Amino acid sequence: MKTSELNGAALDWAVAKCEGLLCFGYAANVVDRFALIDSDDHWELFEPSREWECGGPIIEREVISLIHPKYDCWTAHCYDKTLDDESYTLDGPTPLIAAMRCYVASKLGDEVEIPEELK
Repeated sequence: MKTSELNGAALDWAVAKCEGLLCFGYAANVVDRFALIDSDDHWELFEPSREWECGGPIIEREVISLIHPKYDCWTAHCYDKTLDDESYTLDGPTPLIAAMRCYVASKLGDEVEIPEELK
């Protein structure tokens, strides 16, 4: 799937993968939400593309810049310091979606293999 089209649970899953978190599936009885489930079957919603408590620290740590150039669009920009300062710029309807797409692109590239159940 194109990174620029990731949204919802699929985008949150991709961010979790970038963060090196163990990801096992959806939270029970919650529609279109992604959960991290540990070995004791405890789960916690992980929604960096929807919740500032999850996405904000990533934006700060990765020094992702956000601008609002159009009425219905945000643009995020970041650098991957491990790859000769290659830069990434992606858009999204919200600042968190734009920033998380940018983060995923910087770590996983323009295309991401998403589990079928998250598409």
